[in-house]
Amino acid sequence: MVVVGRDSASYIEKVKKELGRSRTKEFSAHNSKAHCVAWNCTGKYIASGSLDKTAIVQSFKDERLSREFSLKGHEDAVDQIAWHPSDPNMLSTVSTDKTLRIWDIRTPQKTVACITTKGEVINMTWKSDGSTIALGNKDDLVCFVDYKTHKIISDKQFDFEVNEIGWNNTDDHFYLTSGNGSVHITQYPSLEPLMQIPAHTAHCICLKFSPNKEHFATGGADALINIWDASELSYLLSYSRLEWPVRTLSFNHDGRLLAAGSEDLVIDIAFVETGEKVATVSCNAFPFCVAWHPTQNLLAYVTDDKSKHSDKHSRDSDKTTGCVKLFGL
Repeated sequence: MVVVGRDSASYIEKVKKELGRSRTKEFSAHNSKAHCVAWNCTGKYIASGSLDKTAIVQSFKDERLSREFSLKGHEDAVDQIAWHPSDPNMLSTVSTDKTLRIWDIRTPQKTVACITTKGEVINMTWKSDGSTIALGNKDDLVCFVDYKTHKIISDKQFDFEVNEIGWNNTDDHFYLTSGNGSVHITQYPSLEPLMQIPAHTAHCICLKFSPNKEHFATGGADALINIWDASELSYLLSYSRLEWPVRTLSFNHDGRLLAAGSEDLVIDIAFVETGEKVATVSCNAFPFCVAWHPTQNLLAYVTDDKSKHSDKHSRDSDKTTGCVKLFGL
């Protein structure tokens, strides 16, 4: 059972008031749909990846995003993007072209490294010390890339469907969500199985740890969102306000709010300690990816935008495709 702190009521009231008067702004980024979005560790920059084969880096200042760099080099859609956990200038991208690219935004005209991946990568995450990047591909192969040498140092083929992946709070365990609804916990770096947590009644799709890694959340095809104690590996609570499979999750900077997106035309924002709804963000198309700013209650997201030329009668026809959207301004 979740222990609710004394300040919970005032926190919820404050956040509801803050987000209740917030608005969403759209900022042009790409020529085609944006698939992913992520803030760097300081919150000064935000990056997005798109079907247009680019990653765009924008700066955030005075409640606005301003385009800074276009990272070009991939030969197909940029599907995943992730910043170095502590270096605000370094980020990684993976593409349908089966490459991992590492970038330094101080020299955006060229990649630091281009590593050929084993198959098409659908999930990517950094180890908290920045030493290693983990990649999971469509064929359930997980490989680990050394950040300094740019070499694949190990890989493992799993015999179950692997979805989102990540390290625990001490980086000695590695988590894999699976098609059977479970979270598989392995020893790192050996990847020897430790335990399997039944989490969902259908595919377990996404996994996120809170910033302090005290909690982790899972989302599944059963439309449930589950909150877990990361130290005790114990279940805390579930809630479900979305009707479609949960595909993207993000904790805010203090770990007390969780944003969740699915194919519903809303983003659900909940108070982690109770699951109570504190805000709903209406979307014109379903969200691909949500990402909280690292120091403030500002949510970035990208959606399955329609081209403004695709259907002149559509209510979305005046929307610019490939936008990055910010809620909380």
